[in-house]
Amino acid sequence: MAKRSRKNQANLLILKVFTICFAFIILIAGLFYYRREVANNQLAQQAAQERLEKEQALKQKENFIKIVAPIAQREDKQYGVLPSVTIAQACLESNYGQSALAKDYNNLFGVKGTDPNTSKVLTTKEFVNGQWETIHGRFQIYDSYDASIRAHTMLFVKGTTWNPNQYQHVLAAKDYKEQAKALETDGYATDPSYANKLINLIEEFNLNQYDN
Repeated sequence: MAKRSRKNQANLLILKVFTICFAFIILIAGLFYYRREVANNQLAQQAAQERLEKEQALKQKENFIKIVAPIAQREDKQYGVLPSVTIAQACLESNYGQSALAKDYNNLFGVKGTDPNTSKVLTTKEFVNGQWETIHGRFQIYDSYDASIRAHTMLFVKGTTWNPNQYQHVLAAKDYKEQAKALETDGYATDPSYANKLINLIEEFNLNQYDN
């Protein structure tokens, strides 16, 4: 009887140990499952937030284009400047209207100024001698996007004070690709990839529809 009692006790101990181990395994498995679900939920929420931010950013870009497109059409077509190129320039140079110059001073194209009464000293970046440099410059203040785009168009039409024909290749261009490349040829931009950036923007948002 004593041997059977000890055997029963041993079996009971083994059963208890097995039960405790099984419960521990279940607990660990549940913990890992819970942590995985939490991580998956966090990833799903992050992905949803990123999608929302991308959608909002795209909507903001499209809204900006809708604002400047009719202005560019009105100002550009009569002079042979393609609205698609002007719109793309405005998008690129003002970060779709989000730059400080655009938001605070309606300056869409980074136009410099000289008169302290109609300009403001700000910090910007320019591509100089093969690299980007931060510079301080005096930039023109406009009372509206219309005024900024009008001045931009007239720059191409009238040229610069030292060369009235500076943008002759821009005005002679027949399509947006040719005109974008002519901006580099005629010395408008210091960024060596400027034309390609404009062309990519025009094609991404189908901006050449505004040239018709």
